[in-house]
Parts: sequence; structure tokens; C-alpha cells
Amino acid sequence: MVKEDRSTWKSNYFLKIAQLLDEYPKCFIVNADNVGSKQMQLIRAALRGKGVVLMGKNTMMRKAIRAHLEKNPDLERLLPCIKQNVGIVFLKGDLIEVRDILLANKVKAPAKAGAVAPCEVKIPAQATQLGPEKTSFFQALQIP
Repeated sequence: MVKEDRSTWKSNYFLKIAQLLDEYPKCFIVNADNVGSKQMQLIRAALRGKGVVLMGKNTMMRKAIRAHLEKNPDLERLLPCIKQNVGIVFLKGDLIEVRDILLANKVKAPAKAGAVAPCEVKIPAQATQLGPEKTSFFQALQIP
């Protein structure tokens, strides 16, 4: 498969967003931080027939939505939400049903070094039974 040039890819992306905005009356904005490709594939498969997941460049999504504002002025409420790693799930059916599908595909993952926790984590100070040679683990994680 031959990769198309950038301008062709962009124009096809804008056409795709315009078609989805015309075809689907409802949408979700979803955060896709720490979502792997396999998990995204499972979500797309679970939504097949019920909705469409669109990921892409935020500036391109905003530009396409701004171009579509004359047809649907309510889309302006989406613009402030398109920040960081987000996607749009377009759907025709019930919002609650699709939300439940998305939440059912949510998986727990171990913490990675440098990742920001989604909630506040407190570890109380206490005596450890580790010897001085085993504390390098905590130093590697930059824990004093």
C-alpha cells in the first residue's frame, strides 16, 4: 500500500470528519492517554455497528469542526475539550450503551516510570526491612 502525500492525507481527513459530523448526531470526547494499540483495536471492534472512533491531530480536528460550525453551531462546545490526547466517538444510538461499552473495555495497567497518576497517591512513612543495598530501586524511581 502506497502512503499518500501530506496534502492528500489532510484533505481526506477533513472530508472524513465532515462526513462523520453530518452522519452522526451524537459524540463523545474520550481521553486516550495510556491506551495501547491492542486496547484501541478491541474498543473499535466492540463499537462496530454502534459508533466510530476518530483519532487525529487536535489542530486538524478543531479546524474541521470550525469549518462545520455554520451547519451545526452547537459544535462550538467541543472546541475547548480538544486538548492533549483525545479522540471523538461518533454514534447514532444510545449514549449510555456506548459509554458502558467504553467502560467495559477499560483495563488496569501497571504504573510506568515518569507517568503522572490519575489520582492522588499517598504512601505513609514507615520502617522498611530492606537493606541499604536494595534501596537503589527507590533511587532509580527518584523517591527520596
